[in-house]
Amino acid sequence: MAVRALRGATTVDADTPEQVNERVAELMEEMLKRNSVMHDDLISIFFTSTSDVTSMFPATAARAVGMGDVPLLCSQELSIDGGTPRCIRALIHLNSEKAREHLHHVYLHGASGLRDDLPE
Repeated sequence: MAVRALRGATTVDADTPEQVNERVAELMEEMLKRNSVMHDDLISIFFTSTSDVTSMFPATAARAVGMGDVPLLCSQELSIDGGTPRCIRALIHLNSEKAREHLHHVYLHGASGLRDDLPE
């Protein structure tokens, strides 16, 4: 087993707790499913969000879908001209037997164009 990092991002159409909950839950589910990651493989998850996401912490949404025992941290994304608005990013640290090049990073909704160089 090696420690690996898995990236993902999503956007919300409106900054509401319901939308943040829905999109973070979807992102976590897709990141774990596409990479066959089991809950016990998780080490920690670091979330960032753009300054226009203020309705709730993405970590709170992750706890709501069963990740309360995983160390979670949130931070504000850099404010860059032309950046993707209402964007939530995740960096998952995990134990995995997969080689780094076989991990599938997940970009959903308005974040799908952030890393178009990565395979689905």
